[in-house]
Amino acid sequence: MSMQFANYPSLTDRVVLISGGASGIGADMVRAFASNGARVCFLDVQDEPAEALERELGGAVRWAPLYLHCDVTDVAALQASVEAVRARLGPVAVLVNNAADDQRHPVDAMTAEYWDRSFDVNLRHHFFAAQAVHPHMKESGFGSIINFSSIAWRFGADQMVAYATAKGAVVALTRALARSFGPDNIRVNAVEPGAVITERQRQLWFKTQDAIDQTVQRQLIRRVLLGEEIARTVLFLAADDSRMITKQSITVDAGLR
Repeated sequence: MSMQFANYPSLTDRVVLISGGASGIGADMVRAFASNGARVCFLDVQDEPAEALERELGGAVRWAPLYLHCDVTDVAALQASVEAVRARLGPVAVLVNNAADDQRHPVDAMTAEYWDRSFDVNLRHHFFAAQAVHPHMKESGFGSIINFSSIAWRFGADQMVAYATAKGAVVALTRALARSFGPDNIRVNAVEPGAVITERQRQLWFKTQDAIDQTVQRQLIRRVLLGEEIARTVLFLAADDSRMITKQSITVDAGLR
């Protein structure tokens, strides 16, 4: 059965900033926004896959995406990248805070340095990117910010305590920012993906087809969850179609949780 998915005319020519856009779900979102005619900039530290993605989309979309090398845990570099986007593309209308690191870690091996690093990459940059784009969106009179959480915090991921804690905090941050930015007609929502089988997940955690099958069997919708499904949810939250939706967190996990 062939499926047809929605396109969102309101995203045409809008400036979209995506962190962690070189691979995995991030790359799927770059493709999805670019295919909807948006002017996409994505941040990452993985130059090779980022440049490959730029080449892949270059002549195939209305606006070729722009890649900027940026470590989002460096707040000054993140702020400078946001201003570079404004200078090159215009004010940011959609911010997708996607960059993360879901490394596993036994509780007994946790150090203060690891904990802080995990919060820097999984939580802190969400706030500082939102703070940096707020003036852009206030000027324009609208905006949509989508923060990436995870179902890991809901079921209690015992091998990812720092990650799960940070991702729970992303939902709290989303609610606070939605209230803070609402008077400026800026919406703030979160997405909580389930077991998305990206290339990285295959290499690190789902190394066999059997491991993937076992997870799929725990889902209510027994189909492999791909990054494209997450991207379609984010498109909706970014577009004017969801203009009255804010302070929400949407789970996309095929019923796994």
